[in-house]
Amino acid sequence: MKNYKEVVGIDVSKNTIDAYCYQSQVHREFVNDIVGYKSLLKWVLKTTKGVAVFYCFENTGYYSLKLALYLDSQKVIYVEESPLKIKRSSGIVKEKTDKLDAALIARYAWLYREELKPSQVKSKSHLELGRLLALRDLLVRNNAGLKGTLKEMKVLLSSPTTDTGCIVLKRSIDYQEKQVKSIEERIKEIISADALMSKNYELLTSLKGIGLVVACQLIYHTGNFTRFASWRAFSSYCGTAPFEHRSGTSIYKRKQCHYLGDRKMKSLLSMASVSAIQHDSELRLYYNRKLAEGKDKMLAINNVRNKLIARAFAVVKRGTPYVVLQQYAA
Repeated sequence: MKNYKEVVGIDVSKNTIDAYCYQSQVHREFVNDIVGYKSLLKWVLKTTKGVAVFYCFENTGYYSLKLALYLDSQKVIYVEESPLKIKRSSGIVKEKTDKLDAALIARYAWLYREELKPSQVKSKSHLELGRLLALRDLLVRNNAGLKGTLKEMKVLLSSPTTDTGCIVLKRSIDYQEKQVKSIEERIKEIISADALMSKNYELLTSLKGIGLVVACQLIYHTGNFTRFASWRAFSSYCGTAPFEHRSGTSIYKRKQCHYLGDRKMKSLLSMASVSAIQHDSELRLYYNRKLAEGKDKMLAINNVRNKLIARAFAVVKRGTPYVVLQQYAA
């Protein structure tokens, strides 16, 4: 991005977007819809007088997705960056306005323009896969809450089978379970329709402990294994990679996982690791060996998590299913 002469920082909110041209130091607010996006491009073209310009905005989920889709359709170069990176590069900021946020985004993009790379919109199948996975997670959590409420009510009532509240809760639980199954069927259809995703899905599910949900989450978060250069980079993204913490001769702590990471992915990998320890003899021996070395259970579980991540990237890179070598040992 170093050949660009201007950058437009955009602060995206639900109804409006605030744009700030860093070199021209001008600001303007637009509506967060197609009409506003068209007005934005016209205003930038008039303000910058045709110089090479790129856009930068924070990834704010559905709010920024509309803008990204429009810019991509118009072949406009843009960078969709993590809000945390921009916030930590801004220094001490005591004021909070949309105009100031847009200016800080523009400043960040200009200072780091040589390191930034253009963003691309994910395919429709990837976007739908992400939405369905999020919706499934929401329904499962809601259903768990309903089951807990039903369990408590059964303890208090002498005849839970005739109580209206219990009957309604049972119907709601059954209905949501049907909806979860329908979402899973649609997820399988999306995976089957894409040859690359289907192949990687088959490779991932050859690993013990990795099923439908974990495999699909891995495919989605890794951009079908194109987003991260190595399994270690993805481990860092999930928050399972240990990092050193020392300074001089007085501060020296054991390696620990950083608190920043994708907690949902980390939680799924934890459950996958527990399942893998139960059903995979190699990982079970590996886990027990770590315990025998004096490591606590959570640290040993984290080692298994990283083993699973490494195996997932390995089978995708090789293009062959995982083979348990222990069964061929003499």
